[in-house]
Amino acid sequence: MSKKQWGGRFEEKTAKIVERFTSSIDVDRRLYAYDIQGSIAHSKTLAKAGIISAKEARELTAGLKKVKQEIDAHTFDYNDALEDIHTHIESRLAQLVGPVAQKLHTARSRNDQVALDVRLYLRDTVTTIIHLLRRLQKAMVRVAKRHVDAVLPGYTHLQRAQPVLLAHHLLAYYEMFSRDAERFNDCLKRINVMPLGSAALAGTSHPIDRRYTAELLGFKKVSANSMDAVADRDFMIEFVSIASTGMMHLSRLSEELIIWSSAEFNFIELPDAFATGSSIMPQKKNPDVAELIRGRSGRVFGDLMAMLTLMKSLPLSYNRDMQEDKALLFDAADTLSACLDIAAQLLPKIKFKKSRMQAAANEGYLNATDLADYLVTKGMPFREAHHCVGQIVRYAVSKGKEIQELSLAELQQFSDCIEAEIFDFLTTQQMIDRRTTIGGTATRAVRAAIKTAEKKLKKC
Repeated sequence: MSKKQWGGRFEEKTAKIVERFTSSIDVDRRLYAYDIQGSIAHSKTLAKAGIISAKEARELTAGLKKVKQEIDAHTFDYNDALEDIHTHIESRLAQLVGPVAQKLHTARSRNDQVALDVRLYLRDTVTTIIHLLRRLQKAMVRVAKRHVDAVLPGYTHLQRAQPVLLAHHLLAYYEMFSRDAERFNDCLKRINVMPLGSAALAGTSHPIDRRYTAELLGFKKVSANSMDAVADRDFMIEFVSIASTGMMHLSRLSEELIIWSSAEFNFIELPDAFATGSSIMPQKKNPDVAELIRGRSGRVFGDLMAMLTLMKSLPLSYNRDMQEDKALLFDAADTLSACLDIAAQLLPKIKFKKSRMQAAANEGYLNATDLADYLVTKGMPFREAHHCVGQIVRYAVSKGKEIQELSLAELQQFSDCIEAEIFDFLTTQQMIDRRTTIGGTATRAVRAAIKTAEKKLKKC
């Protein structure tokens, strides 16, 4: 005869291979603190409803706290036969407090129990990730402020386009991570919904006060439909989706660090402590940290696709397939957290090669657009100016010169609108500082953006 908690229906014992195959304890054991937190609140709710006595609730609470102490101290025994962390805790609780432990599962199911545990876990995890995002943003703003005078080429299509301030470039990532933090903060609204009391799928016949349970656990809302409460994994999918976007942003940043550290760009030098060498080529200094961040974005994207695939064909309400969701969720959360942590430590240690970046910004006809804008100020329609400057660039290429290296006479071959003032107009610093519109790369605008970012981050 089976000794499973659900064993009354069965004549045969569960096969060992089935116990190993269905066991989730290696994954869901990390939910133990949240499971115990939920069980303590549930015991108080049962006592409030008169289903158990206040004394029994105190005994259960004391026993649950003892179980937590054992798990915290790594003296707790795990067994595949007990399937999951919920059964492990309840089994040990029975050993500690006796038959009263069997009353704890009144008015709940493992279905709403696990939904509660994951929501409690995610609530804390989102808070931690927002903190890590803010830490990375602070590091980025500090680096931008330290190098506010540094200039480098801005790129489109990975071709040099126009000169920008390095600080402006870095603050673009600050904005990306701001949106990530906003998305995570917003998803807390969907996470912070209390499912306990939905039981297996239909709710419970016991007169429990679900709002009281929610209050004990700090939830702002109580789930409105018991079937949805146990079947819903939208909040997990939303979390992994936001994590995927965050990893995409980190991957883009990593890609630029990898490119910038190459001999072909030579814009930065990565710190020795955050790089590795080659087992065969003594000269190599490889950007492995950035490459691994870039690579691990694929893992989180995979977690999202796997979770969507897992849920796409499941009928209401709970199905055992959903046991697989936690491994995906934990992997996405752990990967994003680790990448945010190491990126925040790497960024301040990067050496930016300002003279090399400045030289690159002075080459490649990056002042062509400004020359066209100059002609517009002289009354020439922009499309005509664009064509004219295109001819000037073609001429300069044929001569092996930059635009600013052409003589005034050479420039005036293409338009008599061009005057001697053009050479001051086309300096890199002038080009940058003319872009004073909101969100532009002008030094004044970037300094203001840094101050705004600092103020925002102080409030976080």
